[in-house]
Amino acid sequence: MTNDWILDVIADLQAFARKNGLSALERQLDVAAQVAAQELASGHIVAPVAAQGDVGHVGILHRATAGGPNA
Repeated sequence: MTNDWILDVIADLQAFARKNGLSALERQLDVAAQVAAQELASGHIVAPVAAQGDVGHVGILHRATAGGPNA
């Protein structure tokens, strides 16, 4: 699976939620992890728009840099 990195991201978010007492978020991320795993297993994965060369699309490619604690 070339896109299984998303499962690691969700797991990191779950750990953050657990550490900070965000139990509802942790439960929702569990659902998100299950859905992601099912979709990855289905083989119907398309590269993100940014990876397809949509240079005019703003979003994660143009994330501002911040100096805060979560940067």
